[in-house]
Amino acid sequence: MPHRLAVVVPTPAHSSISGPLSYLSELPLAPGTLVRVPLGKREVLGVVWDESSNYTVELAGVEARPIAGALDGLAPLGPGWRQLVAFSSAYYQRGLGEVALAGLPPQLRDMDATQLARRLKRPAATAVDQAKATALPLTLEQGEALAAMEAGTGPFLLFGATGSGKTEVYLQAVQRMLAQEPDAQALVMVPEINLTPQLQERFVARFGAGNVVAMNSGMTPPQRLKSWLAAHGGNARIVLGTRMAVFASIPRLRLIVVDEEHDPSYKQQEGARYSARDLAVMRGKLEGAKVLLGSATPSLESWQACEKGRYQRLVMASRVGRDGGEAGSVPGTAGAFPSVRLVDMNLQQKKTVFSPQLLDAIQQRIARGEQSLIFLNRRGYAPVLACNACEWKSECPNCSAYRVFHKIDRTLRCHHCGYTERVPRACPACGNVDIAPVGRGTERLEEHLAELLADVKQANGEPVRIARMDADSTRLKGALEQQLARMHAGDVDVLVGTQMVTKGHDFRRITLVAALNPDTALFSHDFRAPERLFGLLMQAAGRAGRDAAQAGASEMWVQTSHPKHPLFTNLRRHDYPAFAAQQLKEREQAGMPPFGFQALLRAEARTQEAAQAFLKAASAAASELEGAEHVTLYSAVPMSVQRVANVERAQMLVESASRNALQRFLSAWQPILQATKEKGLIRWAVDVDPLVI
Repeated sequence: MPHRLAVVVPTPAHSSISGPLSYLSELPLAPGTLVRVPLGKREVLGVVWDESSNYTVELAGVEARPIAGALDGLAPLGPGWRQLVAFSSAYYQRGLGEVALAGLPPQLRDMDATQLARRLKRPAATAVDQAKATALPLTLEQGEALAAMEAGTGPFLLFGATGSGKTEVYLQAVQRMLAQEPDAQALVMVPEINLTPQLQERFVARFGAGNVVAMNSGMTPPQRLKSWLAAHGGNARIVLGTRMAVFASIPRLRLIVVDEEHDPSYKQQEGARYSARDLAVMRGKLEGAKVLLGSATPSLESWQACEKGRYQRLVMASRVGRDGGEAGSVPGTAGAFPSVRLVDMNLQQKKTVFSPQLLDAIQQRIARGEQSLIFLNRRGYAPVLACNACEWKSECPNCSAYRVFHKIDRTLRCHHCGYTERVPRACPACGNVDIAPVGRGTERLEEHLAELLADVKQANGEPVRIARMDADSTRLKGALEQQLARMHAGDVDVLVGTQMVTKGHDFRRITLVAALNPDTALFSHDFRAPERLFGLLMQAAGRAGRDAAQAGASEMWVQTSHPKHPLFTNLRRHDYPAFAAQQLKEREQAGMPPFGFQALLRAEARTQEAAQAFLKAASAAASELEGAEHVTLYSAVPMSVQRVANVERAQMLVESASRNALQRFLSAWQPILQATKEKGLIRWAVDVDPLVI
């Protein structure tokens, strides 16, 4: 008699089929087994789910079909992994199969049993000895942090200043775990792909190439499959990855590290909009693994969790020197934090880009053979190209946004939909040839700085070397590594870049960091904007003075029109706790996260009227739901960028003082949303715990 199996399959988003489907098998198969099953006219990969699942779907009038076969060569996906998928599906309001299959490598999803067997016959890389490079001496603070981790259960928040040696703590935490349990595995997460290679280099040097694999979206499908198989089979002891790695199959997981835990990049913005940081904490709870979150500027959610006693805070307030921390640690050689200098731009001449004081400070660094970093969070040459004779501006025809002028290839490029055109010879509206860039991006800033420093020479008489690092200059393969190598070798005097240069890079020669035009975030409609700005500026400041030989000589310059703003007062003192206390007080008074809980219902349609009509209909129907009195539904409004790729976008905010009440409401709301039809509607999505409103 055939056995009935519950199997999760990749059903369409927002379909009424969100749980496992029922299939037949001649043999009993353990939960977590990967199988090929028919779905409509296709054959897809599925995962056998727990028999106790109480939401297996029996399609009316449709007999259960037999599976096409099992992928016998792989061990079943473990119970901890399945529990994580089930939690993510329920919490983030997405289908179980959608989350489960998205957590598997794309190439595996297309394989049948024969193809997998052929792939598994390839010899796997043999693990090398763990002790490849010896652990480095610890500072007192590093030692205390590791001791607290060994004694406690966590989750732990490592509040470590920039340059305090958090990476060495991660390395030794993994090393001690492997010493206690040689077969154990660790997951180490970073927010962005460009931080993975340098961290992987550190871990490979310490533990050997055979024990370390990377997982990120920049890898090819064969590379991702190879890493996944190594982790799933237990051959890889350490998995380094971006947010997608939180769903990796790691059967003997004992330690999870989330570096730069505050970074918004941990929040997925498409499909299941999960927070990889929050899921890392949940995965640690489900699998009995210790979780270590690290940051110099923690998220206010994590900071408050420490205040409430849910997380254990580990503090490393001091920097370590050139022989320590990020490369080891020698007590007494700590580099000093950079002094913060504010330039009141109200006192400068109109349209001044670099104040005379800042320009002089940069020239002094060049004369001493030191490096400077100029931070402007806007790429391209100029955000807008405009006609001086009429009202024409470089608007994108497909989006409610301007196309950015890129002078290097003479294009107007939309950073939302990718639409690109050559720069017109004259104004398309009136024929005027006098069209000019408005505003500045990193490309224009690099050009302007080269003009200002044209007559300045290095100590050896050579011209000043200026480089730019942003998404445009590093888009070619190997470009980022080449630019980082130039910086580390001292072949660059001034580096101009976006926020990608402020995160995690250990530039030993930088003694001056300057932030230009940071004021827009001070008065944003987004209540999280000050938190993001403070974190960015603190991280940027952390690139300066990391070498003990330059202690006391490093500076962080901020050009602002609001020098007396409380944010800058706390920045001058490098006082994140004071900033966090002030922000949490404001959030509590307003009932904002982490004191309240939010979700966004977003709609995309052919017209703005259709998008808002869907949201209004969903809101009207929601008022009849049980528990609706515990949530607040706000009016539907256009999104900040209203139109992208000729698709109109609108959203509606849902708030509650209770996380459980919000979750119950969203679950009850799902059938209504699925049943609500609106002509012209393209798609809709629920975003739980949104980071951008």
